[in-house]
Amino acid sequence: MTRYDLDTIRSEPWHATPTNEIFSALATDEKGLSPDEADRRLSEYGTNDIHDAERTSVLELLFSQFRDPLIYLLVMAALLSLGVGFIPGGEPNYTEAAFIGLIIGANGLFGFIQDYQATRSVEALRELASPEATVVRDGQKQVIDAEQVVPGEIIHLEQGDAIPADARVLTADELRTNESPLTGESTPVQKTTGTVDEDTLLAERHNMVYKNTTVVKGRGRAVVVETGMETEVGGIATQLGGADEQQTPFQAEVEQLGKQIGGLVVALIVLVVAVQFLFTATDPVAILLVGITLAVAGVPEGLPAVVTFTLALGAREMVDRNALVRRLPVVESLGSVDVIVTDKTGTLTESRMTVTRLYASGSVTDLSDSTAQSEGEVPERRQIDDDGNERSRSSVTPLLRCGALCNNVDRTDDEYRGEPTEIALQRIADEADIESLGERVREIKFSSERKRMTVLVEYGELTAYMKGAPEVVLDRCDSILEDGDVHELTDEKRREILDQTTSFAGDALRVLGFASKAIEDPSADADQIEDEMVFLGLQGMIDPPREEVEEAISDCQSAGIRTILATGDNLTTAKAVGEQIGLDPDGAHPGTDVDEQSDDQLTRTIEEVDVFARVTPDHKVRLLNALQDNGHTVVMTGDGVNDAPALTQADVGVAMGQRGTDVARQASDMILRDDNFSTIRDAIREGRGIFENVRKFVNYLVSTNTGEVLVVFLGVLFGSLLFPGQFSATSKALILTPILILWINLAADTLPALALGADPHADGLMNRPPRPTDEGVINARVLVSILTIAILLAVIGLGIFFYALDRTGSLLRAQSLLFTFIVVVELIRIQVIRSRYDQTLRSNLWLVGAIGVSLLVHLAVLYTPLHDFFQVVPLAPVEWVWIVVGFVVFLLLNVVVSRLNTRVFES
Repeated sequence: MTRYDLDTIRSEPWHATPTNEIFSALATDEKGLSPDEADRRLSEYGTNDIHDAERTSVLELLFSQFRDPLIYLLVMAALLSLGVGFIPGGEPNYTEAAFIGLIIGANGLFGFIQDYQATRSVEALRELASPEATVVRDGQKQVIDAEQVVPGEIIHLEQGDAIPADARVLTADELRTNESPLTGESTPVQKTTGTVDEDTLLAERHNMVYKNTTVVKGRGRAVVVETGMETEVGGIATQLGGADEQQTPFQAEVEQLGKQIGGLVVALIVLVVAVQFLFTATDPVAILLVGITLAVAGVPEGLPAVVTFTLALGAREMVDRNALVRRLPVVESLGSVDVIVTDKTGTLTESRMTVTRLYASGSVTDLSDSTAQSEGEVPERRQIDDDGNERSRSSVTPLLRCGALCNNVDRTDDEYRGEPTEIALQRIADEADIESLGERVREIKFSSERKRMTVLVEYGELTAYMKGAPEVVLDRCDSILEDGDVHELTDEKRREILDQTTSFAGDALRVLGFASKAIEDPSADADQIEDEMVFLGLQGMIDPPREEVEEAISDCQSAGIRTILATGDNLTTAKAVGEQIGLDPDGAHPGTDVDEQSDDQLTRTIEEVDVFARVTPDHKVRLLNALQDNGHTVVMTGDGVNDAPALTQADVGVAMGQRGTDVARQASDMILRDDNFSTIRDAIREGRGIFENVRKFVNYLVSTNTGEVLVVFLGVLFGSLLFPGQFSATSKALILTPILILWINLAADTLPALALGADPHADGLMNRPPRPTDEGVINARVLVSILTIAILLAVIGLGIFFYALDRTGSLLRAQSLLFTFIVVVELIRIQVIRSRYDQTLRSNLWLVGAIGVSLLVHLAVLYTPLHDFFQVVPLAPVEWVWIVVGFVVFLLLNVVVSRLNTRVFES
């Protein structure tokens, strides 16, 4: 039976279909499926996982590395090298074409490896997060991988379980689920059996449970109706998969740079060919060779590889800091971020409720300075007191014992499982070493109408323990426990307790009241048991901010980055947490205000308000749109399925690695493995440092290629005028051959540029404002630097070339001198660029090594049999003197122009 068959059998959606019809449609029953049938359905329906609709195959990933204007230009040069053979008097240059092909292949393979590793890292994270499911096979319970669940399975759900698929509830014992990843609503949803109307909204389908949600209380059974991409979560993932992936600003800039370089080179080729053809007697083959040389000279072959390498280094550094990058160009985009819109729970806070304040015997015990324990671990036993004496400890013991006994938390040696509130009560009792012995005899369950829960425990005597809303518990009490003695609960005491409740709530604490009394008849009416109780006290709890968050937000503020809190919690809690972490809570807006404001109003509000409460995923999208309309570059965090649209639209979408759903991760650009806000700050710092390194080597590589283009362009034009005899023959038409230029770009440039990508980040990165979004890698200052270097390189290099040609009469020796001069200048001037960022040569030993290796390789080309392959000659000592003199002149002029450049742009 296929899914299509299931759709034709059913006339109503799953939530509106009677249970017996569901069993019939799914060909299953209470005993579940047989193992063979489950295997058959797994083969037919596929695994129960959320596929990334945009996942690229290995071949597509490989081919994508070659879709670049610069690569196209090199391919054209390689084809022309072969095409020369079709011209009368010309011979195809197989060596040249093969060398160009080698460069293209090496760059493509390098980029492919980096992108493939990033893809595999994301898949590994998904595999690590794969949960298990308890199913019934042939009437027997067994635990399987959740990806193996198929339609028709009977699944058992317990408190703390991740729900593996969309399923119809069969039985429910106080079953409550957290559907916030799907609906954005954080309040647990109570589940029951039966049917609901066909047009019932997803958030109100109390008889259904959904994939990517969790059980927070109770237990139950359900029959799986949809798996994988057919689930509600899968449907959203499919919609996201159809959206086009937007380019990051850096991707667009690199692509535009490639197009500009390609266009400029093509224009120069046309110009040179036209001049030589119309005004000189140059051989047609020689003209074609000049065109090939210009094409090779204009392409910074190492740029794609160095960009990928630098971004990959940054991505690896960020993995060490718990940030997993899904798209490498986003690493650089982080450098221009000026606004972070963040969730609260788990990102700014510890993602666990913690009791921070107690009220008992008329006094308050503040626990907010206590050392927090790591989530999920039973903490070491410690004493709790407010002023260091045994009296205060004894006054809170009954209160803490009541919280531990009136509690449904399951605890093993290494974890707590249950509702966050009850875990907090159990944990604080354990930390205080409170004994909570006894056998539970009866439980009077909590409900939203009763707002209280009571348990009857037998230990020496039968005692009823109650917890609930303070005002409700207080109404059921007529006495109070103070200093171990029971006293009458006077009106004055009641007002004091209510005032204390208000005080706790004003500090964004969730407050519960506790009471107890001895009873005789455990079967008595609930109202009778819960009447005339003894009030024990209050416990106030909160999900506290992470210790490092306040400093991280302060660092962001120093860096000109604004933080906006957008949480689903109530306004009081949002304002309190915002104030604790250094945000301005004044003017905090609830989500209803966002709904009421027009787009124009919201663009003004967003610039003045730091805290938004009761925010839904739709609100997040509107806030994001308002910020982007105001020209901001925005980081947006999210963990739920409904956060995916905002994550996709954000300049940098950040998903949670621990709490996040698969859909949120797939929609994101970066995943926080520790769900920690400070990791975003570290990632931004890394992004800024990477951008500086990108700017350095773009300056380095583009100025080299610009200089080479000018050398070839001006050299051919002036050579045709000054030495017409030597620049008209096919074999002597070039200032530099394509192979020499490729060697300069490969050996002399790429290796040091790669090492430059690993430059340490300069101090004070987070004390600068963000880079303007409209400022590219090549800004006005870098452009002046590129042109200065290129012009000086061309003028001095051609001066040496023509001097040598005039003195020796050997074009081959003049080419060898120019070739060596360019290599030496390129290798040594790299430190000139770095000095503008206050970095010494010793700060990057990889760079020192790269320069040394490149020099040795160049000497090997000159003074070993390799010089025959490259068609150069060894240089005499006096010729090295010419090179040194030329370099000194280049360096002095470059320093003068650089200082003028600094004065102009810093004034």
